[in-house]
Amino acid sequence: MTDHPHSTPSPDAGLALVWLRRDLRLDDHAALTTALKHADRVALCFVFDRSILDPLPRTDRRIAFIRESLVELDHRLRQLGGALWVTHGEPAEAIPALAQRLGTRVVVAAHDYEPAAIARDRKVAERLAASGRELITCKDHAVFDRSEVLTLDGRPFSVFSPYKRAWLRALEATPSAVARHDAVLAGRLLAPQPGTDEPTAWHQTGVPTLDTLGFAPVQMADVGIVPGSSGAEKLLSDFSSRIGRYGETRDFPGVKGPSYLSVHMRFGTLSVRHAARLARHAVESDPAARAGADTWLSELIWRDFYFQILWHHPRVVERAFRAEYDTIRWTDDQTLFAAWCEGRTGYPLIDAAMAQINRTGYMHNRLRMVVASFLTKDLGLDWRWGERYFAEHLIDFDLSANNGGWQWASSSGCDAQPYFRIFNPVTQSQRFDPEGRFIRRYLPQLANLSNKDIHAPWLSPAMVLAGAGVTLGSTYPRPIVEHDQARQATLARYAVVKSKAVG
Repeated sequence: MTDHPHSTPSPDAGLALVWLRRDLRLDDHAALTTALKHADRVALCFVFDRSILDPLPRTDRRIAFIRESLVELDHRLRQLGGALWVTHGEPAEAIPALAQRLGTRVVVAAHDYEPAAIARDRKVAERLAASGRELITCKDHAVFDRSEVLTLDGRPFSVFSPYKRAWLRALEATPSAVARHDAVLAGRLLAPQPGTDEPTAWHQTGVPTLDTLGFAPVQMADVGIVPGSSGAEKLLSDFSSRIGRYGETRDFPGVKGPSYLSVHMRFGTLSVRHAARLARHAVESDPAARAGADTWLSELIWRDFYFQILWHHPRVVERAFRAEYDTIRWTDDQTLFAAWCEGRTGYPLIDAAMAQINRTGYMHNRLRMVVASFLTKDLGLDWRWGERYFAEHLIDFDLSANNGGWQWASSSGCDAQPYFRIFNPVTQSQRFDPEGRFIRRYLPQLANLSNKDIHAPWLSPAMVLAGAGVTLGSTYPRPIVEHDQARQATLARYAVVKSKAVG
C-alpha cells in the first residue's frame, strides 16, 4: 500500500478504481482527483463490509444513512454516464476481485486511522499486490493528519492548545491544505456494465435495499436527518447564516445552536476542507461572525487532533491514554448502567439526553460531556461502558472523537479535564437549559413543572409535584444516586490512583 497522491501517471493510464468508504460524495474528493492523476477513466465502488455490518443491530440507523447517501451518489454518477459498483462482502476479497474484473492496475482510497481499518487496508493491499496491482491511499478526512503537525522536537502532540496553534501555523504556511479537490468526471467514468443482481456479487443495477442487506427499514425523516451531499449542503447553507452565533448558542440543547453536520462529516457527504474554508472565510471577512466561526474552526481542529491521537496511540481503543487510570477500581453495577442507558436516573437533563440518543441516534455535544461525566463520576462506571453504548447508538459515531470524548470526561485521556472537576447535573441543567425546553421535549411527563422545579423534581414540595401531575417513583424516578455523595466517592477513587502514581 502506497501513499503518494502526486505520483506521475503511468504511460498506459487506463482505468483506476476508487474505493469509497467514508467519502460518500463526488465534490471536493481527494481520492477521485488522485485516481485521475493515475488514469484516464475511473470507476467508483462501495463495499457493505460484512465484518462491520454483521455485529450491528438490525435497526442501525447508520446503514440507512449510508444506503440513502449511496443512492443519491449513484444517481449523480448515472447522470454523468457512469454508475456505482456495490457489493456486500469482505473487502479483502471483493476489491481485488473487482480490480481484476475491470482490468485496473490502481485502486485509490482515502486514509483511515482506525486500527481495524488499517489492518483491513493492509490485507487488501497485499491481495492486490499478489496480482501486480496497487492500493494508493490519500488524505481526505482531515485537514492535517498522521504526522503533518508535530511538536518542535518531532513528537505527536498530546495537549490540544499547542496543537491548535501549530495547526493554524501549518495552515498559514500551506493554505492548499483546504483547497478544493475537483475532478471533471463527464466522459471519464466507466459506463455501466452487465452484471448480476445477487447481493454477494458486484453489480451496477442500483444500491441494495436495507432488506437485502438484512436491516430493517429506517425513515431518516424520523430522526431529522437528510442523507447525502444534498442534505449536507442544506445544513451547511443554514449554518452559514448563523455561524457567528455558534460560540454563544452551541452549549444550549434547547436552541438551534450546533451545525448538526457531524454525521455528514463522519461519512464524508461533506468535505472537511469545505467546512474549514467556510470557517476561515467567516473569520477573515466577517467581523460579526468571527468569534463564532473561530469557535467552530476549533471544533474541526479537535477532530484532526483526535485522528492523530488514534493514529499515533492505537492502544487508546482499549486502554486509557494515561496508563495510571487503567488501575481505577470502577463499580460493576449493571442496574445503575441500565438506568443510565434507559434514561431512568432521576436527573432530568441526563434522562432527556439519553432519550434523545435512544430515539434519534443523535445527542447534543454539551450533553455528551454531561452524561459521560455522570456515568463515570456519579455512577462510578467504567468509561468504556458508555463509549460502547455511544458507539452502538450514535448515527455520527466516530471512533477517534468518541474515544477522545469519553477519555476526556473520565480524566483518563490526553488533555483531559482534571479528575476533581465533576459536572453537577443539576447546575448544568439550570445553566444550559434554564427554561427546561430540552427537558420538556424529551420528558413530557415533567412538562407542567415550573422552570425552577423541572431541574430537580425531588427537591420540590409534594403539592407542587401533585399540581404538575408528577409522582416520584411512578411517573418519574427518584435520583438513583446523591450527587454530593457520589462526588466524594469519585474523589477518593481517583485519589488512590494519583497516590500510587506519585509513590
